[in-house]
Amino acid sequence: MRLPRLAKGTKARSTERDASAPGETRALYQVVGYLLPPLVALFIAGVAWEIWVRVADVPTYLIPAPSRIFERLFDGIGFFVKHGGITLGEALAGFALGSAVAIAGATIMAHSRLLERSLFPLAVLVKVTPIVAVAPLFVIWFGFGSFPKILIAALITFFPVLVNGLVGLRDVRTESLEFFRSVSASKREVYWKLRLPGSLPYLFAAFRISVPLAVIGAVVGEWFSGDRGLGSVIIVAHNNLDMPTLFSAIVTLAVIGIGLTIFVWYLERRVLFWHESNIIT
Repeated sequence: MRLPRLAKGTKARSTERDASAPGETRALYQVVGYLLPPLVALFIAGVAWEIWVRVADVPTYLIPAPSRIFERLFDGIGFFVKHGGITLGEALAGFALGSAVAIAGATIMAHSRLLERSLFPLAVLVKVTPIVAVAPLFVIWFGFGSFPKILIAALITFFPVLVNGLVGLRDVRTESLEFFRSVSASKREVYWKLRLPGSLPYLFAAFRISVPLAVIGAVVGEWFSGDRGLGSVIIVAHNNLDMPTLFSAIVTLAVIGIGLTIFVWYLERRVLFWHESNIIT
């Protein structure tokens, strides 16, 4: 009697896998559909760039050919991976710090209009202050280590997450809120079980914006206070008119930014599988 039940269970699991396979295939096709057009466009642009540089005989110290850039990149792959890893670590740390502070601030302002009117102008002030003006001050205050670069990345990450988090925490259905109140739910329960889950689509939209900005913030910090990281590589290469190295560092930054954006997009689809924007049709 046990064997038939085992076979039936095995058949049921097989049926579930078969049913989920079309959805996974569609998701794979969707990813390929997103990536293929820009890759083709980049390839065409690279070919046109290569032809133009060779035909016009443009000096390497002005604009190197893509073949020269990738030759430098692959010859020094360990060098760029090392400095790219440093920049990536600073960007991720700054993104985590800025996002945590922003979500905490959005939570406070979502529960008090008075605090929102008091604190939001300060957040706007942080947003409009040029990063290149703040970066030297952070170097003076906190030294030449990684900490000022993390702070700069956090600063540039802060505002988009704050605004989207505030909107998401406020965007609650009246019927849902009344239901929680009818069962005498506490403010903490309303926050954790209603407001925060409902704000996740807004937060992930902010994360997609903020992740590349955090990389930019880390690079700007390295311009002023770094002897390592891709920002310092770009500055040294610029001063030495070493354009192949400079463009190779830019390509490395582009790979980091694109990779982080794709990771956030993938994480959003896994976490917010229930949201209508992530339902595969």
